[in-house]
Amino acid sequence: MSLRFAYNTNGTAHHRFQDALRLIADSGYDGVALTLDHHHFDPFAPRLGHRAEMLAGLLERLGLGLVVETGARFLLEPRAKHEPTLITPEPEGRERRLDFLRRAVDICAICRGEAVSFWAGVPQPGVDAEAAWGWLVDGVARLSDYAASRGVVAAVEPEPGMRVETVDEWRRLQEEVARRGAAPIRLALDVGHLMVTQERVPADAVRELAPVLGTVALEDMKRGVHEHLPFGEGDLDVASVLRALVEVRFDKLVCVELSRDSHRAHAMVPQAREWLRAHMPSDAEVAA
Repeated sequence: MSLRFAYNTNGTAHHRFQDALRLIADSGYDGVALTLDHHHFDPFAPRLGHRAEMLAGLLERLGLGLVVETGARFLLEPRAKHEPTLITPEPEGRERRLDFLRRAVDICAICRGEAVSFWAGVPQPGVDAEAAWGWLVDGVARLSDYAASRGVVAAVEPEPGMRVETVDEWRRLQEEVARRGAAPIRLALDVGHLMVTQERVPADAVRELAPVLGTVALEDMKRGVHEHLPFGEGDLDVASVLRALVEVRFDKLVCVELSRDSHRAHAMVPQAREWLRAHMPSDAEVAA
């Protein structure tokens, strides 16, 4: 089987939105991982439903599938990166994040996307860890139910340095959300993050977690360093991950995330696709 690849718009920050989509499509990708942001489809601008319908039409014309990403740095708070989150101490802050995530779900539903990916957030200094965990479970349960009502997959991404940074913490969250009687969540697996936490061998993790994968992000990364790198510049055995994805017959989008390479997106977008094409496993390698 062939894998389906997408490119994350957080790596095309200097392009106009439609220009970025056309570059991604023309480079041979099957989809786009859309990081909602003030310059790339602002979820707080007027006429959200109408704009989402227009986006759905454009994606269809370009032949692109969609994953909605929610990791914009300063969309909600211009003076605090990624704030507020689902574990912000102030209830109104947590509600702002939840409102944003619901908007992401709405966009995904209108555009017939595959999933909405989101993370827990970084605990603020002095906040009790278990109190933050309770806020997180509550927020994720509420969002998962909303996503299910719209026919959208809600996928939580373990992120180094955040309240949920490992797969095992994700499993705990999954279990506690389920105990609330909420709709099930899926895993948004950024394979490169496994190089930072070093909790699992990346290819083995793909095989282990295949039944719960909602979406997958991919880039190169050095051991212990959370820096998204172009393929071939880190320590990740990307080819083994591609082989594992083929073995488990992963048919959703595999999203390339090179957020630090927007300054050379005109070259990096097609270069990454060519690298992946050149390193896809043969049928014989998969069979072996």
